[in-house]
Amino acid sequence: MSNELAVESSLTDRYQTTVPELVRLALGLGKRDKLQYTIVDGSVVVTRVAPAVKEDPVLGKFLRFLEKDIDKRPDSLQPIEPALVQRTGKLVRDVNVDLNAPLPKDD
Repeated sequence: MSNELAVESSLTDRYQTTVPELVRLALGLGKRDKLQYTIVDGSVVVTRVAPAVKEDPVLGKFLRFLEKDIDKRPDSLQPIEPALVQRTGKLVRDVNVDLNAPLPKDD
């Protein structure tokens, strides 16, 4: 049994089109997502392009700094005290964070 579904859209005078809602839902598309068109034997296969993962240059430098420091002085590492963990837990207990939500423009 095939999972084939066909929908169509029209081209404008500038060769633009709107991606039909069914296609957007099926591919999990959002605004500004990229599409890839692959032509196979005269048919076009449309796929969603996975967003490129960008490394944070500041975080990368900081992590390399930590790595070098730990390599030089492994004896300087200390465990976190349980009291600090409990205090921190109390401070953030009622804070809800959606790690998948986009940051506001002012962040």
